[in-house]
Amino acid sequence: MELFIVSGLSGAGKSTVMSILEDSGYFCVDNLPPVLIPKFAELCQMGSEAHKRAAVVCDIRGGSSFDGLFEALETLDRMQVKYQILFVEADDQTIIKRYKETRRSHPLMETQGTLARAVQKERELMEPVRSRSNIVLRTDAMSTRKLRDRVLELVYPGRKKDSELNVCVTSFGFKYGLPMEADLVFDVRFLPNPFYVEGLRTQTGLDDGVRDYVFQFPQSNEFLEKLKDMIDFLLPQFVEEGKSMVVVAIGCTGGHHRSVAMTHALAQHVRELGYQVSENHRDMTRA
Repeated sequence: MELFIVSGLSGAGKSTVMSILEDSGYFCVDNLPPVLIPKFAELCQMGSEAHKRAAVVCDIRGGSSFDGLFEALETLDRMQVKYQILFVEADDQTIIKRYKETRRSHPLMETQGTLARAVQKERELMEPVRSRSNIVLRTDAMSTRKLRDRVLELVYPGRKKDSELNVCVTSFGFKYGLPMEADLVFDVRFLPNPFYVEGLRTQTGLDDGVRDYVFQFPQSNEFLEKLKDMIDFLLPQFVEEGKSMVVVAIGCTGGHHRSVAMTHALAQHVRELGYQVSENHRDMTRA
């Protein structure tokens, strides 16, 4: 198994790091007492493949002495568990600013009296853990997107960013309402409707007859080409922004014919671009 032990300063971004790891397929547990880390690793080894990549947070909330953590690390070594310690830090000014913005209380605030002293005291207490860390991330100059990229580079060296974006292309019928999850919505009700063609009414846009009918018209092909051009431009921008999912919805009146044919054609194009694609036809089977 692979185990990340995430530690660091309060307010430096540990929760964000854990969210990134969780989104990338890691089984994550926050604020696990150090004494339980070896047992956690043992249970993960016994579990399914979904638990073979795991991450835990161990920080000042578990106490100011980290003897238990170092003992746990020795146990992990004896168990031959592969682990890395990822330490997250930021400068005092950044941490204090983040606490003021969120209005949360620092774990050492009660004993130290002021936020500045609490941050400095935590830095001193966490130094033994920092010195044992394999990776130290400074987040004061990082946007969330840059932090995500950095964490994923550590998790998946040589990764291809395009493969992280999931594109869902779905057809729908306007008569049943817009898909609430849609990021982009396109209306193809201007195209000639196979519903009024004898023999095609009971078919769908996945049938050859309907597809051939829809794409025999110049406006259908021109629209598809313009749609491809827009998608070719937008998807890399979404990747750069750090989006993990984008939903493209194409609608016609009932969601049986035109939107289904156009959705199927667009999904094939996106798949050819190398993205992960799911194709869905929300209303195609409705009466």
